[in-house]
Amino acid sequence: MRGIIFSRFKPDEDTRSPFQKLLDLFTQLLTYTSGDVTEALQWLTELDKEFGLTNDEYGIGDFIQELREKGYLKENEETGKIELTAKTEQTIRRNALEEIFGKLKKSTVGNHNIRKSGMGDELNAETRPFEFGDSIDQLDVTASIRNAQINHGIDSFSIHQDDLEIKETDYKTQTSTALMIDISHSMILYGEDRITPAKKVAMALSELITTRYPKDTLDIIVFGNDAWQVEIKDLPYLTVGPYHTNTVAGLELAMDLLRRRRNPNKQIFMITDGKPTCLKVGKEYYKNSFGLDRKILNRTLNLAAQCKKLKIPITTFMVATDPWLQKFVQEFTETNNGKAFFSGTDNLGQFLFYDFENGKRKLF
Repeated sequence: MRGIIFSRFKPDEDTRSPFQKLLDLFTQLLTYTSGDVTEALQWLTELDKEFGLTNDEYGIGDFIQELREKGYLKENEETGKIELTAKTEQTIRRNALEEIFGKLKKSTVGNHNIRKSGMGDELNAETRPFEFGDSIDQLDVTASIRNAQINHGIDSFSIHQDDLEIKETDYKTQTSTALMIDISHSMILYGEDRITPAKKVAMALSELITTRYPKDTLDIIVFGNDAWQVEIKDLPYLTVGPYHTNTVAGLELAMDLLRRRRNPNKQIFMITDGKPTCLKVGKEYYKNSFGLDRKILNRTLNLAAQCKKLKIPITTFMVATDPWLQKFVQEFTETNNGKAFFSGTDNLGQFLFYDFENGKRKLF
């Protein structure tokens, strides 16, 4: 009689080198310190004292030296300050991608499928009769031979053009995305750090697009009292400021950037934690943090409607779950015919990845 044998659970042994273990933690700390190397190393040293991350053979000093030797850190010749290199910035983005989205295989094509057959470059399960001009690479050999046997018998095998079947392929789309990140002061208020998860998602999304979907474009916008564009390399250094939330400025800049893109498929992702509280009238700022201001709300909804006319869907990711905010987000989403997700900071990346992937499979 066969039974079940129980044994003590043995977790997988961590085979990473001491340097790699500390590097993974160091890149996490850099995200929290907005790229401040000195502060991140101070935190790492304190964590080492508390949890014994190193030993007598390999210490924090050895780690810092190896960071320099491997090109992760550089010294500013003018100020003498230790700074990050492009290699470190890419490592932070890659780690954010693996943390939030899981380890994804790099695609050499880098496009998104849509549910429409035609002259594409990815085979699907559907077939159709051969037509003049079809590539022989798409020939369904098994189905073609089966048709020949049915049509002409098996005693004397022959195959004709009418017997041939072609495997259908999927069109692949190119998409231009504008990612808006709220950097108003409320992103660090109320005892909750909301800007760090937002930065991680932005870094992960940028790494996803540049590696898996290289034909796509990504424009990153931050908005507070005003809105401005930032580069991918600037993401680790983002910080919040003493700003209100000028959603109108962010949307206007996003629309302007997408207008310059030639891709027919365009979309806006907006990560925020609150209602719009500011807009610019001439050279002055109109602000109201007490409830939903009708003047600010109408301008915001007008832009949502304009995006709908331009066929630019807006997906809003609210990193706060306050019930009184849901009414505004619902009205904004209905006006644009877009999508909205209410999430905490822990599952923001999962929601964003789900929508980004599924938003590509549009039925035209």
